[in-house]
Amino acid sequence: MKATYATYFVYYVLISSGFVNAFEPISTTFVVGAGVGLAAVGRRVYNYVYESCNSKWIAFNSTGLEVALDQKLFGQHVASRVIQKAVTGFMNNKNPKKPLVLSLHGWTGTGKNLVSQLIAENIYKEGMASSCVHQFVTSTHFPHSSQLENYKSQLQQWIKGNVTNCPRSIFIFDIFDGMDQMHPGLIDCIKPYLGYYDNLDGVSYRQAIFIFLSNTGGEHITQVALHFWKAGRDREEIKLHDLEPALSLSVLNNKKSGLWHTSLMDKNLVDFFVPFLPLEFRHVRLCGMAEMAAKGLKPDQDVVDQMARDLVYFPMSEKIFSVQGCKTIGSKLDYYT
Repeated sequence: MKATYATYFVYYVLISSGFVNAFEPISTTFVVGAGVGLAAVGRRVYNYVYESCNSKWIAFNSTGLEVALDQKLFGQHVASRVIQKAVTGFMNNKNPKKPLVLSLHGWTGTGKNLVSQLIAENIYKEGMASSCVHQFVTSTHFPHSSQLENYKSQLQQWIKGNVTNCPRSIFIFDIFDGMDQMHPGLIDCIKPYLGYYDNLDGVSYRQAIFIFLSNTGGEHITQVALHFWKAGRDREEIKLHDLEPALSLSVLNNKKSGLWHTSLMDKNLVDFFVPFLPLEFRHVRLCGMAEMAAKGLKPDQDVVDQMARDLVYFPMSEKIFSVQGCKTIGSKLDYYT
């Protein structure tokens, strides 16, 4: 059956390319009847045309990730370094002991979704459009609490099926749309896939990446950044050790967080809690300039400055940090240009 499928796939390619029309009838019969030889060719042609789980479609670019983080992620020196080292170390490890589990934390618009995108773009040729990248949004995929048991089963089957198809898969749980209010126990059902197991029911999850995006801990991260600002210290002096311990505790103790309902943390299944700092006026300007360039517009500093000044900043007395970060920059620029 496989040989027949591959044979006719090649034949279709030849016909659509105009090659078969140039053959004599006897040659055409030979092409169709080539069997096993054409089956091998068919597989190669199919894998060339359609995304497959191989090195043509999946190849980690460490330098590309580093450059992308430097040029596209603004104001996040801590997160950039953690992400670069964590992903590079994991992807270069030929025999990881567990999947890579990243938990990204911070206020909206600080770059968490962007980081997920940059990781995908530097692993998969198709980036976020890759069939190996799977994103879950609570309100879309798990809207009804009465269906919790069904959701658990579907989620487990979905993850198992996709990892079976391609071990090098990424699963993104987008908290922006409500995972902080996710049904208790839903994420807990995938806990076995995140652990130190050779395989579960014959499937190994050790090459997969799981990314959780959350606003939880944003207040603590902001307090640290504000403390540095009031002390007259440079923002770039903030280190991971200034943020990570208290961040992990704030997530663990936050009963509104979906992660609180799980034992992911007390089982040490999260490899890195990655803090995203609140963005200042200067970072919003950088986002604006980058957005104009991405839209094919000539960057205009005056336009960007006006847009950035009109955004809302907090705390009310100091007005240091952008309330929405860079989240609405694209639509705002449409108004100002």
